[in-house]
Amino acid sequence: MHLIIDGYNLLHSDRTLARLNPTQLQRERDLLVDQLSTYRSLRQMEITVVFDGWQGGWSTEKRERKRGIDLVFSKLGEKADEVIKRLVKEKGAGATVVTSDREISRYAERMAVAVIPSDQFKEKMENTLMKGEKDFQEEEEEGGVEKKKGPSRMLSKKEKRMRSALKKL
Repeated sequence: MHLIIDGYNLLHSDRTLARLNPTQLQRERDLLVDQLSTYRSLRQMEITVVFDGWQGGWSTEKRERKRGIDLVFSKLGEKADEVIKRLVKEKGAGATVVTSDREISRYAERMAVAVIPSDQFKEKMENTLMKGEKDFQEEEEEGGVEKKKGPSRMLSKKEKRMRSALKKL
């Protein structure tokens, strides 16, 4: 599984970062990368985080790898949304997108890629980090999802993709 994360969307999922200066914002990004790195080591998956650079970024797209996490900063004049869409197109159905942005969600769904809202992913990641992998696996085994019966209770393709992706997280 390959997670493609809308970086600032995930950072903003539970609070506003609008008033942070560049140093504080860098600290927030580093903290997120640290959390994702620990999460990645527990879940064994590839993670790419895309940040906006369109207002104050570089003239070309900047890519780097920190603690096993691929970071992408969009170039000056290009929004992270466009980079995420390009990555979704490249990775295809093997990817899962973490965002609460409607435009990106709709695009990913058209490409048959699972989308997980940022707040749900953040909660899942924090639970995993707090409990550790062993406790997390035991909880998932015990708390099985009820099977629904009959055609009127079937899940939509979108809901099936999201639930499947959440199980893999």
